[in-house]
Amino acid sequence: MKVVNAQNADHYTWGAGCDGWRLLNKSDLAVTQERIPPGLGEVKHYHARSRQVFYVLHGRLQIETGDDVAQLSDGDSFEVPPGQPHNVRNPFDEDVHFLVVSSPSTANDRFNLEPPPG
Repeated sequence: MKVVNAQNADHYTWGAGCDGWRLLNKSDLAVTQERIPPGLGEVKHYHARSRQVFYVLHGRLQIETGDDVAQLSDGDSFEVPPGQPHNVRNPFDEDVHFLVVSSPSTANDRFNLEPPPG
């Protein structure tokens, strides 16, 4: 057994300045810790098979699903079912740190509905 955290997990960057750490990366279950700086986020996309739960550790997170916008803060969670277009953003004034639990993993299961920025 190994204790895993942001200091020793596999780190990756995404978007224009966002960070992620793979805390668990199995085909049937993935858990990542992510950070989005103020003003950043991702493009609208969906996962055909993966169900995701977003859980805010610190800060505030905005999740858009269709015409709905949810605002999450410390301790809040939000489920996105398979096939649901969504994106996460941080329109606020401080970093947001959150967990994303995906079952099964989102590997090869992401379909962007918008072009990447830039």
